[in-house]
Amino acid sequence: MVTDQQIRRLIKLRNEEKTLATAAVKAGMDESTARKYLRLGKLPSQVKKPHTWRTREDPFVGVWDKAKEFLNLNSGLEAKSLFEHFQRQYPGRLEDGQIRTFQRKVKCWRALEGPAQEIYFPQLHYAGDLCESDFTCMNSLGITIQRKPFDHLIYHFVLTFSNWETGSICFSESFESLSMGFQNALWELGGVPKRHRTDRLTAAVHKECNPEEFTQRYQAIVRHYRIKGEKIRSGEAHENGDIEQRHNRFKRAVDQALILRGSRDFESRQAYEAFLDKLFKQLNSGRKKRFVEEQKVLRRLPEKRLNDFRWFTFKVGPSSTINVAHNVYSVHSRLKKETVRVKLYAEYFELWYGQKKIETIPRMRGDGGHFIQYRHIIDSLVRKPGAFENYRYKEDLFPTIRFRMTYDYFKETIPAKANKEYLKILNLAAKETETGVDEALRTLFENEKPLSVNAVEAILKSGEVMVPPEEVKVEKINLFHYDQLLKNTEAVYE
Repeated sequence: MVTDQQIRRLIKLRNEEKTLATAAVKAGMDESTARKYLRLGKLPSQVKKPHTWRTREDPFVGVWDKAKEFLNLNSGLEAKSLFEHFQRQYPGRLEDGQIRTFQRKVKCWRALEGPAQEIYFPQLHYAGDLCESDFTCMNSLGITIQRKPFDHLIYHFVLTFSNWETGSICFSESFESLSMGFQNALWELGGVPKRHRTDRLTAAVHKECNPEEFTQRYQAIVRHYRIKGEKIRSGEAHENGDIEQRHNRFKRAVDQALILRGSRDFESRQAYEAFLDKLFKQLNSGRKKRFVEEQKVLRRLPEKRLNDFRWFTFKVGPSSTINVAHNVYSVHSRLKKETVRVKLYAEYFELWYGQKKIETIPRMRGDGGHFIQYRHIIDSLVRKPGAFENYRYKEDLFPTIRFRMTYDYFKETIPAKANKEYLKILNLAAKETETGVDEALRTLFENEKPLSVNAVEAILKSGEVMVPPEEVKVEKINLFHYDQLLKNTEAVYE
């Protein structure tokens, strides 16, 4: 077969040689072939006919028409699913090795006969004009703190012109999380863009249970920072495309950084936050030029931040509990039937009575939970030990595993007095020290001594040094002797 290179050489030699025959020989072809291409004035690749005929029988005859019916009804069907369906429908007709051919046919059908696809329309972005933000769930990355799963979200903020980004850890799509994350981003940025775009904020509005109140509070934030708030249309996530794309790239970057780190476990939340801060700085390091352009046109920040909290008023119920943001929390029994105020932040709330802050309580994640502190109600329980047996929030009253073991021990040994005896020990923890009582219980269990409130008190009063559990050390195995043994065995078989 004559190549394009041979014909190009022929054309060059034709002008140098006296005869066509000589030029054809030097170009490596027959004289008649040379004359043919010179007459056509085209290269072999230009006169070659496309291969449109089949060289083997189509293995999908009688199947492909039905496959197209399925695809016309649901173009999203995967080729593999269809192929396996026809294998079940026509046993022995299709071989596993033919799946690639079938996938190519489906791919070709999508390109030539399938439905039109949505396409990406590149947008022009202007410095200091638009920022976008949204929440993204990080649970799929398997991050742990002291070996315990750390389920959380990131409030993610990005400037669409420079792609400068930052984020804050949060645990729900609440307004408090939005307010804290948005303000953190602006103060780290050092200025305010003209517009802020979000999704419909459905989850956050749902938590508020009052869309009008949510809208008013959100409008208060945008007014405070003199920024125009925008929301995408319902079901049109692509309108917030920059932040959606950054979600994916950011999580991939976190995943890769965790792989390089060699561990997904952190000593503390602060260590994890430092890890994220470092990663954001690395991601932003390649955007300095456009970011400098953006900083020049950003508006000034206001003199101070807007409050990241809300005030609520509650009347403490007969069980000495209040319901804050769809979760039940205990307060001290002294406050029963009193009116208290709650200063609600994204991750905790402050309990106020009159003009005095009583305590700070960590805010629970999700809805329908309960956080009962035994110190709040232990006085009443000691007087009414019978109420403990079927108490709705009983599981909250076992501060550590040893307290639970103690209760189970009493249920086995003195079932009639188990509640009363356990509550005495719990009262001792409330009045003295929980850590001390827990260590005393450990000592009694390890020494297999009878459990009682008197035994625990005796250990606490004696100030006895609690010996920590012995650490089991396994000496490193020397494999030298095993290697010698294997060598000797090989020598025998040789």
